[in-house]
Order: sequence, then C-alpha cells, then structure tokens
Amino acid sequence: MITQTRTLEGRKTWLLVLAGCLWGTGGLTGSLLARHTGLDSPAIAAYRLAVGGLVLVLFVRNRPRGRAAWTRIVVLGLLAAEFQACYFAAVSKVSVSLATLITIGASPVLVLAAESLTGRRKIDRSALGTAGLAVVGLTLLIGVPSNGQDLTTLLSGAGFALLAAGGFAAMTVIGSRPVPGLDEMASTGFAFTLGAVVLVPFAAANGGLGFTPDQVALGLLLLLGVGPTAIAYAAYFRGLRTARAGTAALMALLEPLVGTALSVLILGDRLGPAGIAGAALLLTALVLEGRRS
Repeated sequence: MITQTRTLEGRKTWLLVLAGCLWGTGGLTGSLLARHTGLDSPAIAAYRLAVGGLVLVLFVRNRPRGRAAWTRIVVLGLLAAEFQACYFAAVSKVSVSLATLITIGASPVLVLAAESLTGRRKIDRSALGTAGLAVVGLTLLIGVPSNGQDLTTLLSGAGFALLAAGGFAAMTVIGSRPVPGLDEMASTGFAFTLGAVVLVPFAAANGGLGFTPDQVALGLLLLLGVGPTAIAYAAYFRGLRTARAGTAALMALLEPLVGTALSVLILGDRLGPAGIAGAALLLTALVLEGRRS
C-alpha cells in the first residue's frame, strides 16, 4: 500500500515536471507571436487562454455541476486572466528574461508564505534553504539584463511581474484544494475560456484583436494554446492533487531553465559561467525538493 502511494505521488511529481518544461516554451512563443502579428500583451493573453481553454473543453466528459464547482471555475478564470495579462504586460515593459525572473522567482516565496500563514505547512529551514537556493540559481541563470529602460519603465515592468506572481501563487494554493466532482480538465478548460472572455474588452481597448491569420501566426497561436497552456496547466493542476503547493511552485522554475536551453539550442544564445552555475544550482534545488516531497 505504501509503495502504491509513493508510486502515485511520483507520477504526480512528473506531471509537475512536464508542466514546467512545457511552460518553458510559452514566453518565447508568445513573444514571437506578438512580434509577427503586432498584437499587444492583452490580446496575446486572451488568445492563449481562449485556444487552451477551448481545446480542453472539447475533451471534457463530465460537465461541472454545483455551486462549489462553478465558483472554483470563476475564481480560477479571473486569476488566469490577471496572471496572463500582467505577465505579458511585464514582458512588453522590460524583457522576457527579467519578467520571468521576477514572476517565477517570487511565486514559490508567496506560496510558501501562504502555506505558513494558513497552517497547511510548517516552513522549516530545509524548505527555506531549498527555495533560497532555487531563487539564487534562477537569478544567476537569467541575470538582471539592462536594456536601457528608464526607472519608471523598469518599476512598472517589475510591478506587473509581481502581480503576475501573485496571481500564479493564488492559482497554485487554490488549485491544491480539490472540489468533489470537478476534474482538472474541466476546471482548467472552462476557467481559461472564461478568462479569455474577461480579457477581450481590455485587448480591444489596447491595440485590438485583429491580425493577419497567415500560417505562421496560426501555427504560433496553436502552439501557444495547446502546449504551454492546455496540456501544461491540466498537468499542473492534476499534479497538485498530491504534491504540496510549495513543491509545485518550485517545479514551475523549470520554465526559465527550459526556456534558456531552447534559446541556446535554437537561437544560438551563449550561456556564460554564471548562467551555467545558476542552472546547476536550480537543478539541485528542484531535485532536493522533489526527493523531500
């Protein structure tokens, strides 16, 4: 019985790893889509949630029923809209790397704080050490690039990134509490579809939703909606059934790690000694957290 439980928990952890790896393609894909179509961040976020949500809804077998289920869907939908819009707004203000550093770096800290305040987890030195090691590794991996922005632009970008971190942390904490009769595919699909509807007015007021639907644009949009959105988030919320919220948030740090690897392999970027050391520290922290959980 104990062996079966550990095997199940291991499978859930691998779902979190899968989600983090798929998210690693999201920032780059969204940035390429914005560059190719000229769409602003609210429109990118709306299209991403719409495609990802509708893809999941098509495969839903059991429709949500009851007030608790629809309340969860509405809450997740609003948080998803806030998270996506703020993240891409941060990317438009600063850069993909800096926005990711602040968003993904702050998320596990916020989740650990929420778990501690609610009494769901006793935050010991080991948990703090692992989180600190991960954040240091993330900082070394990405660095703090300076693109010549003025202080106001940097502060606004950092503010949007912190808001995105808060939204993701809230989604993680709430998603770790299952609702009877509501599976992850249904909750994620309907929530993301709702989130896309919420973002439509903001997107229409900030550059609009129109773009030329050529093959490149549609391909990037489909890639963004299916991989790092539909599959990744469904796997993430399924993994939250048994994994701790803090562990799940730390596994999300695979996103910048995979994103950096793709930049090196595909775009020809170079990773310096600090970046290599950061990647090693980040991997060490994730392995330690995975074994400890």
